Amino acid sequence: MAGTVEDAPADAPSARRAEVALLVSVFVVAACGLVYELAAGTLASYLLGDSILQFSTVIGTYLFAMGLGSYLSRFFERQLVAHFLRIELLVGLVGGLMPAALFALQSLAAPSFRFALYALVLLVGLLVGLEIPLVMRILKRLGKGQGKGPSAGQDDDRGSLKNLVSQVLTFDYLGALAVSIAFPLLLVPQLGLIRTGAFFGLLNAGVAVWALWLFRAELRRLPAHALACALTVAALVGAFAAADVVTNWAEDRFYADHELYSETRAYQRVVVTARKQGVRLFLNGNLHFHWRDEYRSHEALVPPAMAAQGAPKNVLVLGG
Repeated sequence: MAGTVEDAPADAPSARRAEVALLVSVFVVAACGLVYELAAGTLASYLLGDSILQFSTVIGTYLFAMGLGSYLSRFFERQLVAHFLRIELLVGLVGGLMPAALFALQSLAAPSFRFALYALVLLVGLLVGLEIPLVMRILKRLGKGQGKGPSAGQDDDRGSLKNLVSQVLTFDYLGALAVSIAFPLLLVPQLGLIRTGAFFGLLNAGVAVWALWLFRAELRRLPAHALACALTVAALVGAFAAADVVTNWAEDRFYADHELYSETRAYQRVVVTARKQGVRLFLNGNLHFHWRDEYRSHEALVPPAMAAQGAPKNVLVLGG
């Protein structure tokens, strides 16, 4: 067959609305993709330590997978909207549940954590790499559909390659900028990693629902797509609601002690546990303080300094 129903150009007004909606979706898609990348790097730093190594390898793996996805997008020749919708649902489901899955896996099967981390990063990066090329091809098709009236010259210019690439990459980078600022300052401190992942998974699913509505006249098997959207949204809403339960369960198994206090800060996860032998403080999953070792890090440093100054009235504490 030379084409399908889905590849037929739309009329100018509906095509223009779809074009604007797709450009907005590029902003959302870029934001979601960067969140999944940052969440994977942050979680790896929390649980494995050595943040420089973890972020470098996660980012490198993610970018490689995106490049691979962009290359593979050339093999999607028909039903572009349907493929885009399915990819959005998969990205939202896998990326949105990735923090919760990795957190739980670290407690259940720690030796498999690193393999699962990079497998999920590869999968999410591959899917994200497919998104932008497909959006650009859909926009190009819409631009051709608009070039059939009195303003064909203007519409052809709007659908030209240079304008298409400019528009898509502008929204792509703006989405990345917004998330790079919000992730450490707002999202992780207020929502935590699991809820942040689930929230942006819902945004990806929202893009899929939006595409389902915009292109409902073109899509085949509309009820099946609607059911997939509903199931994905339900799973992500459940993950968002159960974030505290998953976090507490995973940390209880990971630390094997009673948890007295926990807090996610901008740069680290702080957990204080207690057992019969005393209190312990963990930073990003690593033991930082134990009551039995207190004399080594405090008594050996503080009393000599205090004795040398007599009775100091003002004390500057650095790094404490």
